[in-house]
Amino acid sequence: MRRPSPLPPTARPPADERAAGETSEPATGARVAPGAVPVDASRELRAETFEPAPGVTISRPDEALLAPVIPLQAPGETAGGEDEPPIDGESGQGGATPIGVRDVWRAARARRKALRAEVRRFTVRQRRRRMIWIGVAASLLLLVLTTLAAAYSPLFAVEKVRVVGTSLLDAGAVEDALDDQLGTPLPLVDESAVKAALIAFPLVQSYSLEARPPHELVVRIVERLPIGLLETDAGFTLVDAAGVALSTTESPAPGRPLLSIQGGTTSSAFDAVGEVMRALPATIRDQVTAVSASTPDDVTLTLGGTDTQVIWGSADESAMKALVLEKVMQSRPPESVTAYDVSSPRAVVVR
Repeated sequence: MRRPSPLPPTARPPADERAAGETSEPATGARVAPGAVPVDASRELRAETFEPAPGVTISRPDEALLAPVIPLQAPGETAGGEDEPPIDGESGQGGATPIGVRDVWRAARARRKALRAEVRRFTVRQRRRRMIWIGVAASLLLLVLTTLAAAYSPLFAVEKVRVVGTSLLDAGAVEDALDDQLGTPLPLVDESAVKAALIAFPLVQSYSLEARPPHELVVRIVERLPIGLLETDAGFTLVDAAGVALSTTESPAPGRPLLSIQGGTTSSAFDAVGEVMRALPATIRDQVTAVSASTPDDVTLTLGGTDTQVIWGSADESAMKALVLEKVMQSRPPESVTAYDVSSPRAVVVR
């Protein structure tokens, strides 16, 4: 439908009629808003006749233009001009009950409850994630406490001590020396007490403890390597490469070479002899009956019942010299040889 064009201005009444209308008082009981023009409620809006503008067609009159004018009412008044009762809580003739402290307290409590509900609704994911982390931490803590309680309880007490790595030492004697650790929980084994017990065995160079739950304690021992016997005032002392006295006997112990070293255990010649004896394979070391050295560069070995000499020279390249000597002895046994000169391992001389 095509929108009608604006209506032409309504013809104004003569000045004398306007003046008469302006001086007329409004209807009884009606109030006029500030700045509004008083309107007579008894007078209805009359449709003015007018001619439409050229070329404009009006399908039907606008109903809003024919609606009666409703007089303005002030707050607190009804259509009949009567005053409305005052709002609750205000003093007046309406007789409303005033708001007490209990009502205020209830309203504040309801407001706090609603706020807490909103906070819980918006933080539910964060609280769920926090509860998961708390549960995991509590489970780990419980597991650790349970493990510690079991480990330090008699359930994991030492019932057997086993010594491994010994060849010269009597393993049974070492186990008997560690009997005081029986009945002790594995984590509470006294390492200082174990050390004090093993000091009584000079052949022990180092050791380590290994707990094998539920009831076994393993002691791994690295023995010192005896290199020979030194003749002293007390007899014949068995020493290792570091010069530590392992045992002393009145007569030479069988199977141990005699050491003739100038300067004793504190000399550089003794250090060279110790390095040479540690480099020898067991098959050759067991055949050595004597070792002599006056300087670090003239180490000489004597083999078994044939008194075959092994001219070693210095301790340099001892590993290569030992390998070459072993191969030469396989091809030329000591029974057919007077001396092996391996002082130069790349040019071995056999006499």
